[in-house]
Amino acid sequence: MLRIAVVGSGPSGVYTAQSLVTQSTVPGLRVDVLDRLPCPYGLVRYGVAPDHEKIKSLQNNLRSVLEDERINFLGHVEIGPGGLSPERLLRLYHAVVYCVGASADRRLGIPGEDLPGSCSATDFVAWYSAHPDAPAGGFSLEWLTARSAVVIGAGNVAVDVARILSRGADELRPTDVPHAALGALAGSRVREVHMVARRGPSQAKFTTKELRELGALPGAEAVVDAAELALDPACADPSALPAAVRRNVEVLRGWAAPERAPRGLERTLRLRFFLRPVEILERDGRVGGVRFEHTAPDGAGGVRGTGTYEEIEAQLVLRAVGYLGVPLAGLPFDPSTGTVPHTAGRVLRDGAPSPGEYVAGWIKRGPTGVIGTNRPCAKETVTSLLEDAEALSRRPVEGEPVDAMRAAGLRPVQWRGWQDIELAEAALGQSLGRGSVKIADWEGLLAAALGGREG
Repeated sequence: MLRIAVVGSGPSGVYTAQSLVTQSTVPGLRVDVLDRLPCPYGLVRYGVAPDHEKIKSLQNNLRSVLEDERINFLGHVEIGPGGLSPERLLRLYHAVVYCVGASADRRLGIPGEDLPGSCSATDFVAWYSAHPDAPAGGFSLEWLTARSAVVIGAGNVAVDVARILSRGADELRPTDVPHAALGALAGSRVREVHMVARRGPSQAKFTTKELRELGALPGAEAVVDAAELALDPACADPSALPAAVRRNVEVLRGWAAPERAPRGLERTLRLRFFLRPVEILERDGRVGGVRFEHTAPDGAGGVRGTGTYEEIEAQLVLRAVGYLGVPLAGLPFDPSTGTVPHTAGRVLRDGAPSPGEYVAGWIKRGPTGVIGTNRPCAKETVTSLLEDAEALSRRPVEGEPVDAMRAAGLRPVQWRGWQDIELAEAALGQSLGRGSVKIADWEGLLAAALGGREG
């Protein structure tokens, strides 16, 4: 028998659990997938934009894994302070695989970054995705004053945020966006959205599919400055670029074409390049704009400052410049990479593998890749774990983990509880004349999941 805990139920955690049950020949294998939230699927539920229904449908694939009889979902289980420590987990399981992602966001490190109206894209995504940790009221107040918004970044998160800012509420009504966020978006006064990158189009990290969506928004016009494209040497003749980058450049060149007739739409979405933020400007105690320095290619893949500046008016600034891993109390952590030190997924303590402790996903390799990148990452870790399985199985473990969790004051949400949340969200949507609508607060989620019973 081998009892394994996987901490985290996002794609990396679910793929790890799947690899364990498909690769293992150990009889009596049991995998418990633990999550701090009462809901599974991680960033597929709480990071994928509500209008990306095709990507969100990946939940169906993750569901089929978690419904395997050898796998148990245990939500609402905190690992660390206030919950079970890594040391305690190792007394309950033969092995623990940490798939806890990268939950923090990178900062710009410029003056004015903490002004009201300056926020992380991570918080904005949490608000429109109904994450229960998002502040009550979220961004509702911003729509009362913001006419112009600046999104700083050139990856898919920046594209998602710019797209949601540029959409009309009626376009989002069929999705599962929480009702309070939908109401706030319906009252939005934002008419200009600026998505700004410090480097050129050929160095942007967004994918072509997501980029093209910006040009197909019913109520917004995507605009690119041809002069900024011309600053990127690769844009003059993109034929030598990698296919994915070439497609991006071709889309952007189409939006910058002088013969392209404006559609006269409600909002304008401006994609800007070669601008580096140097200060967020204050007006009346809040964000009033952003000061940028114009940059230019330095010939070595980076950019240099030109000493010329531009200010863009904005009442809302969202930074989307990357995620960061955060330390988990009781686990080693490398702050320079935001990851747990490891060798092929085996956690290293003082340079040596720690028996029974493993990592997969972003906390292993950093916040890179797409959802599918988690499959080979998980497979590598599971291969290491199964190579160690014989030795791990000889280590005694304590009694039933769920009993230990309850004894520690936790109230684990099992699969039935998650199904009850789904039913409650469907009922909520029906009462609002919509499809399923996410419950956005801890109290509501736990009331639906536990319903007066223990997990």
